[in-house]
Amino acid sequence: MNTATEPARLDARTLNRTLLARQLLLARAPLTAIAAVEHLVGLQAQAIEPPYLALWSRIDGFQLDDLSRALIERRVVRIALMRSTIHLVTAGDCLALRPVLQAALERHLGASQYGRRLKGIDGAALAAATRALLEAEPRTTADLGQRLRRRWRGRDAEALAYAARALVPLVQLPPRGVWRQGGPPRCATAEAWLGQPLATDRAPDATVLRYLAAFGPASAADVQVWSGLPPAAARDALQRLRPRLRPLRDAAGRELLDLPDAALSAPDTPAPPRLLPEYDNVMLSHADRSRIVPDRHRRRIAAANGVRRTFLIDGFVAGTWTVTRPPPRASAGAAVTLALAPFERLSRADRAALHDEAERLLALVAAGAGRRTVRFIAPA
Repeated sequence: MNTATEPARLDARTLNRTLLARQLLLARAPLTAIAAVEHLVGLQAQAIEPPYLALWSRIDGFQLDDLSRALIERRVVRIALMRSTIHLVTAGDCLALRPVLQAALERHLGASQYGRRLKGIDGAALAAATRALLEAEPRTTADLGQRLRRRWRGRDAEALAYAARALVPLVQLPPRGVWRQGGPPRCATAEAWLGQPLATDRAPDATVLRYLAAFGPASAADVQVWSGLPPAAARDALQRLRPRLRPLRDAAGRELLDLPDAALSAPDTPAPPRLLPEYDNVMLSHADRSRIVPDRHRRRIAAANGVRRTFLIDGFVAGTWTVTRPPPRASAGAAVTLALAPFERLSRADRAALHDEAERLLALVAAGAGRRTVRFIAPA
């Protein structure tokens, strides 16, 4: 709770270690895949592999089939949520979070290139047409867009399908999202797929508290960046919650808020190397990312729609990594190579620990390869 004393100031390393602890990146947690997904309030999932790699870096004993089976059994789903991007979340969070973020999704649609292409179309009519089409049977997004175009002739089918995803809670059905299966996105409504209605509470307060548990301490700007809520909505939620939160400040004096009893990690807590997938939410969920990405490296990890695959040394981003697979007709003994590209020279101990972590990851993702190789690329 709030007190009259001056809020404590947290340096970058305290914020870093606290974030890593809450993100399960200081030590792999003895959790199930579903429990970890729930704790993290979902995983960004624009591509198939990132949620699997994110969980491997966070869960003790994680197996790829743990998540694939949860998708097939409808215990987790893929749906557009925070920042209007596809996230993998538990079934319960799908039903709870989508109403909270619905207005933000519609706002994002209106500001997007797709929304501009659909100017003049009644959103309620488009949502009703989408539901009618999907009640008949699940459809790929491409087929859905073409069928909507039959009603709104002359309009862009891709834009219509994107708008349908924003206006109606559409989940992507397996095998989409299943490890090494994929396939085109085939959609159904969340209510039909899960057999339950959406929650009715649209207030973001409970969601903000969960964000703080997984990403805090944080500012209103951080909440807004993670969620995609309008800035005013993020500020108002924190203002309502303020009597229940602990005020803190970062090294620059900016206000941060946190759960009253949430632990803050010591700045000298050891942080082992970690390999993170592209789009990992730990990189995308703060307005000020210096708690994990040194400012001098921010541009080097930027990708067209998020961040590249990165690795952490001493808790901070220190380079990127890639996996190169042999061509389809290569010999059975062809190597799968994981290349590590540090931004700066690594110590011998850090290099050895990172090499071991990379070998463990290769054993997971290239189990059937004839040879597996880890190599370092010299800093530019």
